[in-house]
Amino acid sequence: MSKTRLSLLAAVTALSLALPGVGDAQNAGPSSDAPVAWGGDLFEYTPNGFTLTGKAELTQGDNRLRADRLTFVTADGDLTRAEASGAVYFVTPEQTMRGDRAIYDLGTDEVTVSGDVILTQGENVATGGRLVYNVRTGTARMEGAPTPSGNRVRGVFYPQGAN
Repeated sequence: MSKTRLSLLAAVTALSLALPGVGDAQNAGPSSDAPVAWGGDLFEYTPNGFTLTGKAELTQGDNRLRADRLTFVTADGDLTRAEASGAVYFVTPEQTMRGDRAIYDLGTDEVTVSGDVILTQGENVATGGRLVYNVRTGTARMEGAPTPSGNRVRGVFYPQGAN
């Protein structure tokens, strides 16, 4: 295999192993052996990474990252960052994150979703302007979105068993 193809394979594999860590109850977790599938209308490779444009998607097991554009940035053949823009969705069997833009920084293990952020788990919904989720620690922070009464985080939570 050529060095270029190995770098590309390493980048896609690293991203697929990292991103499914969002949420606790997933079928394809970080150590999953499930195959990684990716696609888009256009694929562009550069020495610093690659980009999928137009219906860009990365899936592993039941987890899916979808956006208008996915850019994977590498340094010395290692994936360092992934950027998603335009109608960003990250879907697991338990959660859905939606926003205008997402950045996954492998150095800090943080996924930052910005724009009109909506996080759902079952019937529970939280909205804000920016969500920072640490894949390693499972901690999250949601910052408010502008409203007439100031920057606010909003949510609706349903107690277990209520319907």
